[in-house]
Amino acid sequence: MRKQSGFTLIELMIVVAIIGILAAVAIPAYQDYLKRSKITEVAATAGACKTSVAEYIAAKNALPANVSEAGCSQTKTTYVSAIAVTGAKIDVTIQAVDATVNGKVLSLQALDETGAVADGTKSISAFWCSTDAAATEWKFFPANCRQAAK
Repeated sequence: MRKQSGFTLIELMIVVAIIGILAAVAIPAYQDYLKRSKITEVAATAGACKTSVAEYIAAKNALPANVSEAGCSQTKTTYVSAIAVTGAKIDVTIQAVDATVNGKVLSLQALDETGAVADGTKSISAFWCSTDAAATEWKFFPANCRQAAK
C-alpha cells in the first residue's frame, strides 16, 4: 500500500479562512492610510503658502489681502481645489480624497509671539492648523490639525 502525501481539504479551507480574515482587517486600514496620505499633500500645499504669508508680513508689516498678494501658488492639484488667503489665514479646500472630506477646508491661522491672531504688526511665531471637517474625520488629518476651526 502506498502512503498518500499532501494537504487535506480541511487544511486548505483553514488557510483560505485565515487569509480572508487578514484581508478583512488590512483593506480598511490601507484605505485609511491612502486618505491620510492624500490629506498630507493638502497640508504640504498649505505649508508652502505659509512661508509666503510669513515673508509678506515680515517684509511689509501688513497682512496680505488675497492669495496673489501673498505670493502663494494658485495652481490646483489633484487633492486641492482652491487656496485662499484672507489676512493671516490660509484656507485650502480639499477635493478627490473621500466623500466625507471633499469640500472641507484645512486652515492655517498665523499667530504672533503673544499667541494672538496675527494682525501684521508683530512677527509671526507659529501657525495654528485646524479644519472644518467633523470630528469623525479628524483621523485623516495631521495630528496638529485635529481641532475645530476658529
